[in-house]
Amino acid sequence: MPIALIEIRKTYSKDQEIALMQAVHSAIQEAFKILNNDIHIRLLAHEPHRFSVPVTNTNPPLYPHPELYTQITIDCFPGRSLDAKRDLYRRIVENLETHGIPKDHVKIILKETSKENWGIRNGQPACDIDVGYAIEV
Repeated sequence: MPIALIEIRKTYSKDQEIALMQAVHSAIQEAFKILNNDIHIRLLAHEPHRFSVPVTNTNPPLYPHPELYTQITIDCFPGRSLDAKRDLYRRIVENLETHGIPKDHVKIILKETSKENWGIRNGQPACDIDVGYAIEV
């Protein structure tokens, strides 16, 4: 049950926002082998002045299209292998690239929180519940 937050600096149409959310969800589903209907994705569109982008004086600039900078934070249970994480990162940037977001404009932050720190399904700690899929992938 990974939970993802996509933060963007650009206004998209409703259909484009749904497509971005689906792009991230499908990457998580495929890389982490979660259930298809286990969808926990949020999208937050910031006004550009409320979401700063790292600025450098390099030539070319670090982010030539700062309006396309996209940050994705994923909270999940620990246990995924480094290979699964690499696969996740690769799939996310590839999926988003098909929607016009350059691979080098995506930052992904993965936070692993132990199961006893998740209250789910009627307020039970996740460590007491069979979540329905393997975490160690």
